Amino acid sequence: MGIIETRGLTKYYGGTRGIEDLSLSVEDGEILGFIGPNGAGKSTTIRLLLSLIYPTGGSATIFGKDVIRHGPEIKRDIGYLPSEVFYYDYMRVGDFLDYSASFYRKDCSGRIKELSGLLKLDLDKKIDDLSYGNRKKVGIVQGLLHDPKLIMLDEPTGGLDPLMQKNFYELLRRENQAGKTIFFSSHILSEVQKICHRVAIVKEGKLVNIESMENLIRNNYKRVELMTREKVGKELFDLPGVSNLKLDDGHVSFLYKGDVNTIAGKIASLDLVDYTVEEPELEEIFLHYYQ
Repeated sequence: MGIIETRGLTKYYGGTRGIEDLSLSVEDGEILGFIGPNGAGKSTTIRLLLSLIYPTGGSATIFGKDVIRHGPEIKRDIGYLPSEVFYYDYMRVGDFLDYSASFYRKDCSGRIKELSGLLKLDLDKKIDDLSYGNRKKVGIVQGLLHDPKLIMLDEPTGGLDPLMQKNFYELLRRENQAGKTIFFSSHILSEVQKICHRVAIVKEGKLVNIESMENLIRNNYKRVELMTREKVGKELFDLPGVSNLKLDDGHVSFLYKGDVNTIAGKIASLDLVDYTVEEPELEEIFLHYYQ
């Protein structure tokens, strides 16, 4: 049995869909990316797992225990970072983290110092004086200060600058190497590619697929854009794996999934002005890769 198990987990808000028939297993010691566009049901799923809201149907267990019946007990070993963080603005960072630590029956002072140092968080500042990014750092420290077995992160890197994101990923790798299981919600595919072992993909409240990161990268589409000095006919790119082909004078764009050598040979035959090959938006993957 996995650390997290859901069976037919469903949540409706009146007539509005939250998540439907979600059956998912998160293994002990893995980093699972839970990805999908905004509104796909990611935050709803996390709130259900934390029993912050109750399901319309189905069930979920964490550590083999029902999340509703054993909620308070389970939460002692979970670290949670919500997508939006709100705190007592008048408190100093250090005082707030000490207050948060008082809910756990252990000395968290060394852990607070270690994490705040890694994230370059000033413990003497008042929360009201912090930027959005520094408030997010407070949330990260708060979620990890009690050394939890399971870490649940909902869009965790919003507001962090690129250097701090790098530090954050390194922190998660270190936590994972120490045996922690991490459930990582994001709508940015490149973000989860940096750290996750597997990805579970949700769209419109339903689980679309679960892939290892290796398979996702191997099977992923690429967006190709070309500027040419010659007019290009669509027959040149009439190939398996090419979709969403658009031709406009010397501009060619399409999505491609397949052997890169095949498409590279076609591109090399053209008189190019410029070209780009990049990762498509996650929404494009949903439209083309998972149809």
